[in-house]
Amino acid sequence: MKTIRFAIMLSTLLAAPAALAQTSAQKSFDQLKTLIGSWEGKNSQGEHLLVTFKDVAGGSALMSEIHGHGPENMVTMFHLDGPNRLLITHYCGAGNQPRMTATASPDGKTITFDFLDATNLPSPEDGHMQRLVVTLMDANHHTEDWTFSDHGKQTKEFFDLHRSEVAKK
Repeated sequence: MKTIRFAIMLSTLLAAPAALAQTSAQKSFDQLKTLIGSWEGKNSQGEHLLVTFKDVAGGSALMSEIHGHGPENMVTMFHLDGPNRLLITHYCGAGNQPRMTATASPDGKTITFDFLDATNLPSPEDGHMQRLVVTLMDANHHTEDWTFSDHGKQTKEFFDLHRSEVAKK
């Protein structure tokens, strides 16, 4: 009987840290949630833009909306796919919806999303977002480095964003 109790106690103690440990994907998702609010900045051409982040779907998704980038706003949804994979779906002005999967830097401040697949993309060669790199500089500053791929040609767009003064108040 003592052996059984000891085995149960030991297995409980060993399982506890594993239950409390967050996966890299969960940590990255939590990091991205610190962006909730309004952000202002400039794109690669020096044009002003606004990006908003909202916690949606009961906290299971994070929505980013890029305002003032072309004729249409673009939306990106960040969400976990199980405990070990962080995905985005980018609703692009090109009319398709690329999905990308995340990897995080060791310090967790840079999260890179690489193309996985897409809906409404007739050919993988057609124009679509290929990559997003989000770098969390500090609580009030982050960057977004977007890569668009079209028939082998890549175009980069860089956003340097600061938390909106209205959002800080």
